[in-house]
Formats: sequence, structure tokens, C-alpha cells
Amino acid sequence: MTTDPSAQNPDHGDQPGSATPPPPAAGATPPPQGYSAPGAYPPPPPAAPYSGAQPLLSDSDQRLWATLSHVGGILFGFVPPLVIWLIFKERGRFVEEQSKEALNFQITLAIAYVVGWVTSLILIGFVILVAAALAAVIFGILAAVAANRGEAYRYPFALRLVK
Repeated sequence: MTTDPSAQNPDHGDQPGSATPPPPAAGATPPPQGYSAPGAYPPPPPAAPYSGAQPLLSDSDQRLWATLSHVGGILFGFVPPLVIWLIFKERGRFVEEQSKEALNFQITLAIAYVVGWVTSLILIGFVILVAAALAAVIFGILAAVAANRGEAYRYPFALRLVK
């Protein structure tokens, strides 16, 4: 009796009495030497499913995104704070609070703009529109500077609709 493990393997092609592979189909390329049929080895372990957990943001990243939520509100209204809040709300407390604060302020300004346009027929609306635009720029810059320093900023007037 031999002690060579390949001598005891009937699937090994070099051994006498081993199974011969079927001939390749017409026009097919024959498998390379030493090829084993599918299923000869156990399948690889399944990949880990996507857990959905995102890594936490660093302090500097949180300050950056909080600043962008305030500045984005100045330029594009409520859309940037909303997008930042939805994407990063579970990745850092500071960015979550500041983007929510910016979103609430931008919703308040949107209401003021609508009231201003509706009342513009009686000329008081133009004053409301100018006051809302100035408030957006001034308080947005103050909030962005505070967020960039890592300080929480609360707008002096804002409806807290998103909690």
C-alpha cells in the first residue's frame, strides 16, 4: 500500500483507473490540465450582508457638514439642510442638530417668503420679503461661522417643526 495521498484519489487524472472526463463539445475549448469539475470543492462562504451601518463622522467632518448646511440654506433654501440631515443624521450628533436647526430656519423663511408674496399686493409684503432675505443671509453666516468653530447655534426665531 502506498502513502502518497494522490495515489488514493480516483479523481486524479494521472492515476490508473481514474474517471476520464467527457470529451469537449464541438468547437469548445478543452479545460486546462488539472481542472476539477464544478462542485469538487466546497463553495466559498457567503459574503457578509450589507449591514447599512455607516461609520461615525470625525469632529472636523461634522463641523464641515454643519457649516455646509447653514451656507447651503443661504444659497438654495431648505434643500441642502434637508439632504444633509437625511444623510448624516445617524453619523454624528453635532451635524444632526445643526442641520436640523438650519432646516427649521429655512422652513420658517419659506413660510415668510410665501406670506410676503401673498401680501405684496398691499405693499407690506415687500418689506417682509426684504426682511426675510436679510435674515437668511445674516443669520446664516453667523450660524455657519459658529458651526465651523464647533459651537452649536440656535437661530433667534425659527419654528421647530423638525424635531
